[in-house]
Amino acid sequence: MKITAAQIAEVLNGEIIGDENVSVSTLAKIEEGTPGSLTFLSNPKYTAFIYETKSSIVIVNKTFVPEHPISATQIKVDDAYKAFSKVLEYYNQVKLMKSGIEQPSVISEDVTYGEDLYLGSFCYIGKNTKIGNNVKIYPNSFIGDNVVIGDNTILFAGSRVYSESVIGQNCIIHSGTIIGSDGFGFAPQEDGSYSKVPQIGNVIIEDNVEIGACTTIDRATLGSTIIRKGVKLDNQIQIAHNVEIGEHTVIASQTGVAGSTKIGKYCVIGGQVGIVGHITIGNHVKIQAQTGVGKSIKDGDVIQGSPAMGYNDFAKSYVHFKNLPKIVNEFYELKKTIK
Repeated sequence: MKITAAQIAEVLNGEIIGDENVSVSTLAKIEEGTPGSLTFLSNPKYTAFIYETKSSIVIVNKTFVPEHPISATQIKVDDAYKAFSKVLEYYNQVKLMKSGIEQPSVISEDVTYGEDLYLGSFCYIGKNTKIGNNVKIYPNSFIGDNVVIGDNTILFAGSRVYSESVIGQNCIIHSGTIIGSDGFGFAPQEDGSYSKVPQIGNVIIEDNVEIGACTTIDRATLGSTIIRKGVKLDNQIQIAHNVEIGEHTVIASQTGVAGSTKIGKYCVIGGQVGIVGHITIGNHVKIQAQTGVGKSIKDGDVIQGSPAMGYNDFAKSYVHFKNLPKIVNEFYELKKTIK
């Protein structure tokens, strides 16, 4: 995709210094720019690179006054960093602006879909599924029976959505993610074996949720596993059956949440956190990386450790732990004097 300086300036409401017809097709760091690339200068530490960069267009602050000649076309804006982020968003939207149904693909009976559907090759859409407007489903994806997918949602290549799942509007599901797989439900038998408990619930994902690659969200045994609006899940996360995650909570990679746990709103959960089942985590809770959570947490707590404890208590305890060899030596020296 090529875009000219004039088009970029129109998107950013910026002022062009140089050739308005020069075009770019890629984005780059200012120190790594090549002809045909767009970059930006925001941090003064990188000012020297603007005189050397081979990028065709550079976004700069209106306050920037060059001390040497610059070969690149400049686009002056109020805030170069925010403007570049806006260009990234625009670039991504244009890049993903696909439509049409590629072949081979399978659309089963009684499927309905809105305008501007993109269905990549080797996709399967199950019976009675309802798909909204401007939905993008990339190649090699599977959508089961009776699924609902809201407007403007994107499912990247290799996504798997099991039957009865509900996905809201403006969601992004990254490659390899599985939504609606069976929860881990097995009943112990007298002979020591296990009998599978049927998992007949579903998964509900509300609006504006983003789910990273290779994350798994299990369907409920009964009822629903629920991911509330605005939640952001990283790659390789396990969400078990009947879990509920509150609005605008963010969870980093390799975290596992066991069955029937309820997580509140606006929580921040680090990577490799383990959370047991059947507990409640309050709103605005922060859980540091590699924490093991074995009991319910009240609103606003910040915790760390395994088993988890208050963050301040953990920090103090860790200082003592590091000093433990010294403390033990001092103890034995003291013990000698008492004898």
